[in-house]
This record gives sequence, structure tokens and C-alpha cells, in this order.
Amino acid sequence: MAFEKPYPIFLSLLLALLSHSVAAQDSKKISSGSFLTAGEDGSFWPSSSDDYAFGFKQIEKTNGFLIAIWFNKIPENTIVWSAKHDTSDAVVVPRGSKVEIKPDGWLRLLDIEGSQIWSGGYSGSSEVAYAEMLDTGNFVLFGQGSKRLWQSFDHPTDTILPGQVLNSGGEIVSQYSQNNFSRGNFLFRLQEDGDLVLWTTHYPTIAINFPYWESKVHGDGFSLVFNQTGSIFVQSSNQSIVANVSLNAPSMQDFYQRAIIDYDGVFKHYIYPKGNSSSTGSWPMSWSIHSNIPEDICSAIAEFPGSGACGFNSYCTFEGGMKICHCPYGFIFTDPNDVMKGCKQNFVQQSCDGTSSKAHLFNLTEMQDSCFPRSKYDFFKPVSEDWCRQSCLDDCLCAHVTFIDGACWKDSLPLRNGKIDSSLGGKSLLKIRKDNYSPLNPEIIHVKNDRSKLIIIGSTVLGSSVFLNLFLLVAVCVVVYCFGHNNHREPKVSSFTSSMNLRSFTYGELVEGTNGFTEELGRGAFSTVYKGVLPDIPGNLVAVKKLKMVNESEKEFEAEVSAIGQTHHRNLVQLLGFCNEGEHRLLVYEFMSKGTLASFLFEGKRPSWYQRVQIAIGTAKGLLYLHEECKSQIIHCDIKPQNVLLDDSYTAKISDLGLAKLLKIDQTVTTTAIRGTKGYVAAEWFKNKPITMKVDVYSFGVLLVELICCRKSFDVNVEDENKMVLIDWAYDCFHHRRLDLLVEEDKEAQIDIRSVEEYVKIGIWCVQEDPSARPSMKQVVQMLEGFMDVPNPPNLASFASEC
Repeated sequence: MAFEKPYPIFLSLLLALLSHSVAAQDSKKISSGSFLTAGEDGSFWPSSSDDYAFGFKQIEKTNGFLIAIWFNKIPENTIVWSAKHDTSDAVVVPRGSKVEIKPDGWLRLLDIEGSQIWSGGYSGSSEVAYAEMLDTGNFVLFGQGSKRLWQSFDHPTDTILPGQVLNSGGEIVSQYSQNNFSRGNFLFRLQEDGDLVLWTTHYPTIAINFPYWESKVHGDGFSLVFNQTGSIFVQSSNQSIVANVSLNAPSMQDFYQRAIIDYDGVFKHYIYPKGNSSSTGSWPMSWSIHSNIPEDICSAIAEFPGSGACGFNSYCTFEGGMKICHCPYGFIFTDPNDVMKGCKQNFVQQSCDGTSSKAHLFNLTEMQDSCFPRSKYDFFKPVSEDWCRQSCLDDCLCAHVTFIDGACWKDSLPLRNGKIDSSLGGKSLLKIRKDNYSPLNPEIIHVKNDRSKLIIIGSTVLGSSVFLNLFLLVAVCVVVYCFGHNNHREPKVSSFTSSMNLRSFTYGELVEGTNGFTEELGRGAFSTVYKGVLPDIPGNLVAVKKLKMVNESEKEFEAEVSAIGQTHHRNLVQLLGFCNEGEHRLLVYEFMSKGTLASFLFEGKRPSWYQRVQIAIGTAKGLLYLHEECKSQIIHCDIKPQNVLLDDSYTAKISDLGLAKLLKIDQTVTTTAIRGTKGYVAAEWFKNKPITMKVDVYSFGVLLVELICCRKSFDVNVEDENKMVLIDWAYDCFHHRRLDLLVEEDKEAQIDIRSVEEYVKIGIWCVQEDPSARPSMKQVVQMLEGFMDVPNPPNLASFASEC
């Protein structure tokens, strides 16, 4: 009996392990009468594995605390449940508040005075023996015999977790925004008849409005299951699967998982890899989307009631699994911190007082591929496009018009359900005041009056018969000279021909249009830019860039025409045409009336904080387009304030792609000679390392900090030499928690000091020496717009010594 002796030893070890396991679980049990205090260290109860925690969670950028459950092992500490009032508002409490487990079966939240703010729990006769934060993410109040008296899984907010079941009639409601945990605009419900439906709500109530997605499964006894294999499905009472929601998720052993009706209205299944959350010194990981419903929220919501996926007078794009709300040209966000409040006109509306429509004060500007379903109030067919345009201009109620194949639809304010849809065809035209300015603007009145005076003076002079005869004589001489001159000298056309849809100008047209290149707008190492007037160009005014014939100027010309000819984006300066005649190489751009960001930022009165933020976001979106969204990926290589121009409404537009390196679709790095401008150039240029799109991220980081501080990146005139290099000074201010010094003369920025901190952190991340540590421009845009959290950046000590 050789096995008899070892067996008692094995049994003893097994019993010891089991008793140790039970003891470990007991150590996480929370006895009745226990409490937590908001703001104190360890003001939470973890699960046995520490994967989840229940307790007080401070809301980012505020002094308020939530009673919540969150993932406890990842940097994001993502919240999966929080207490709500019956009014749908989040339960937000100040520091010093307490939550306690009462023996009578209630979980009670008390303010610092001891008054009850919120309660949840069991109202029966059984007493609570203990509570426990389980490793499933479920917080439970247990009675005698481990009977479950109350559990958070029965009261979900916006999230369901693996192991959680949503029974018939169950629902989860989105939170209002990323940092506002009150109930929001969207609801996910398993109907009594078994249909799984996504609804918009009549915000601020949670009454359902209309469905924008449904499973179309009907019957009795259904439930929504999120099982331990990571699959989400609807099953019937006999446990057969009748509708799949999300399948083929990676292993639960390797990934944390959650499913949420997100604040953008999309039901998303998120995953996050385990075991990598403790790393330091690198860009932190974030949740990845395994699946989402619907695939395009912008197109899914298109009913009449409500504002749509975004607020009224805005339009929606869906990029990278994230909804983004935009204001049309001529509109601004009603509240920049809450895009769901929509947009408002940034100009005086057309009068409907019955005297005069003043149609001459307004223009129709094209919004490519845009539409506003359910905003229409009138329709005409068949009509011409000109008739449709004029009808809208004459109609004070018309804010937008769509013309497709002889059909004309008029839209009134507020514009609803805005989206971009390239399948529509036709033209989408938005009515705005000319130059997007109020007629009360004295600067515009002055310009228009001067122009009127010139017209009157010109008409008077031309009325003189003596002058007219002289003018005709000179004109005849010019025509004869030009005819003879052209017969003797044929222009030598360059071998380079543009394949883009751009207009080819003759050199003579541009000489005439610029009045002999007399009004200079700016100059660089290889070019000079002049102001011009071309009658058949919209708006008439243009900027003509004349390239110098030295070294690589022909290559620069070809690169710029090829690069810009393929691009079209709100935040890029539009190339209208070119001249490639003989030795003359010129580029014709749209005219940017407000000049360069450099002059706007560093000369004259300080721009408003709001303007600077919008310029930063616009520039970032332009770079994102170049890097990831246009046909060929483009590295700009010379991002600086001099190469960001501003239009009438101070919209930022990136210019001067002449130094750009085009990347093939399957290419991510390139090697080239050092380009760009000192002070904005990334370290890899000097180390002969491969150049990626991260060099533009570096330059943008410098520009972002300049926008924050309204100061150049390097200034030898400052009295304190520690402030000469702006990035170093900004980091010092961030490190010592004195960001107020960066904006000490800017009251608007001081009021929004938390945003200043966020943007400084983004800037520091962008200028990290290691390119792989820098965020992508998509991440930068998401952080600037508040869709992604910004972690604290690492030290910049090595940066100052090497750059």
C-alpha cells in the first residue's frame, strides 16, 4: 500500500489551501456598520482580486465625488456603475461625505452634516450580514446564509459586464457626457415583447422619443446575456439564442470587457488587455472597440423630433468609432463645453420684419455632401439651380437649401439631424451673411465705404471724354505690342503637367491680376506671396505664390501641386490653380483675409482664449486629415504659426505643403534631408533617423504651447533666462503646479485653468524626444475636444539638453 502514507499529507495540504482561500475571501467581506469617507486615502472597498472597487470616485476636473464601481487595475479606472437620484441626476457629493452599510438592509449616503442624500438597498425584513465587492464587478448586500438582498447588477446605469443579465423590460441609459454622469440622451432597452431597441430620449427627461436601432425579435421571456466567454446575445426562456449582438470577443482571461450605451448614442463592446496596466514611461493603453451598434450613429438618427446625433444647427461625422459634432461655416457652438447644445449663427440673421429681405447682404456657401433631414419646410420641382438659390436668398425663413436634379428643398432653423452623406449628390447650400460678418462691424463698413468711394471716383474719371480717348489710345498700343511680342516668343511649357482638377493660368493673367506683383503678403526662402484679383474666382481675391528658380524650386513646385491638388479639407488652404509657363512657376490659393497665425498671435491685441482653442483644434484636424484621411498620407514637415493662415471667421487653415513628403499607402516612414524651421523641428531630424508623421506632432506641440501662452517658442528678450525656451518653461510651470504663470495676464484663460492644464499636458506629450511616445494626431484631436483623457506626461529633462 505504497500510496497510503502520502495521501493524508496531500489531504492536509488541500484543506490548508481551501481554508486559506476562504480566509482570503473573508478578508474582503465588509461587515454591517462599515463606512467610507469621501476624499480619504483608501476610500473604497476592492474585490478579492482587486479588479474592481466600490467607493468614492472623484470626478475629473471637479471637487465632487461619486458613489461608484470601477475597474481598479487600469490607469483609466473606468466607472461601470454610479448612484443616481430619481431625477436622473448623478449623486455628486463633497469631500467628507460618508457611505455606510446599515444592518436594516440599506446602503446610505450621508453629507458632512449627517443628512441622508441617497439610499439604495433591500427593504425587506432580513438584516444585512455583510457586503462584498465581487470579482464580477457586482456589489452585493448579503443576508444570513449568503442570501443576496441587493446587488448593483439589478440596477445598471450605462454599463453591463460579463456575467450580467438584462431581463425583459430592463434598460441602461447613457451618461450625458464624458465627465457628466447624469442620465443623457440615449437609452438601450430590452422591450417587454423581446425586441432589443436603442432609443433617443426627450432630454432632460428619460421618456423615450423614437427608436434608431432594433433587433426586430419578438416574443415572450427573453433576456440579454453577457456571458463569461465575452459574447452578448438575446436568448429565449428555453435558453436558445434568438439574436446575436456581439460575438468572437478575445479571451476573458486576457482581456477586461464591458458593454455600454455610450454618451454618443452607440452601444459599444469594449476590451482592454490585462497585465499591461502597470507599465510606466510610455503612452498608456486605452479601451479598444470590439463592436458597436449602430455602425454609423450619424446616419441612424434621422427622425423629426429632437436634434439628432448632435445638437441643433450642427452636423455629425463618425470617425474611428467616435461621433464628432461640428458647427457649419458661419456658426459657433452655443456652449463649447457641451456640443449637444448645438450651434448658433455667428452673424445677424436675415430680417423678417416685412420691410426688406436684404437678400443682397447674404450668400449661399456650399457644404459638400451635407444634409439636414427633417428640417425641410418647402419643395419645388422642376426649377433651375439659379432659381433655387435666389428663392432661398429672398426668403427670410430659409437657412439652407438642397438642389438635386431640378428639385429644390428649403430648410429652416433650427437645422436638424445634420450629417455628411456623399451618396446624396446635388448641392447643399448654407445661407450666411457675406464675409460672415455682421453689417454693424465698423471695420467692414469702413472697407465697403472706401470701395464705394473708389467706384464713384472711377466712374467720374471715366466720364471725362478726354480721359476716355487717351485710355482707348493706350489700350490699342498695348494690344498691338502684345500681339507682336507673342508672335516672336512662344512660352516654353514645363514638362511637368498637373493631373489634378486645377485651373492652369497664363503668366500674363497673373501679372495683370496682381498688378505687376506689387502688393506683397509675405515671403520665404523659396517664394514670395502676392495679393491678386481674378474676376472669375469666387470672392475675386487670391494669393499668388511666386517660386524662385533656385536648386529644388522645380521639385518643390511639383511636390506642392501634387500634394495640395489631392487635398480638400476645411482646415487646409485651398489651391485654386497654377502657372507652369516657361521659367515661371506660380501657385494660386484662396485668399486668407486675416493673414498668418504668427501675426495674429504675436502682434497687436491678444486673441481671446476661445479663438486660440478653436485655432488649435482646427490646426490639429487639418494635420489629422493629412496624416490619415486624404488619398496619400502627407507629412507637412514645417508646421509653425507662419504656415497657419486665418480666414474671415478666424478658421485655421494649414498652408505651404511645398516641403511635404508624400507617403505611399503602405509606407509609414521616410528618410529625407533636414527640413522645417528651427524651434519646431523634432530631434530625429538631427539624428539621421527615419522620419514619420510624428515630426508634425512635435511641431504641433510647440505651436499649441505658443497658442496657450501667446508667446514665441524662443525669446531671447525675456529677462529670466529660464523662460527663454517656452516648452521648458511650460513644463516647469506644470511640474511645480504654477500654470497660472503661463497665463498670468489672461483672465479668460485663468478662468478656464483646468483646460489650460490639459492643453499644456497635450503639448508636452507631443514634444517627447521618443517619437513612439508622442500621440497620433487622431489622439491629439480627441484629447483637445475632451473625448480622451490626458495622463500626466513624463519628465522633459533630457529634452532640454539635446534640442
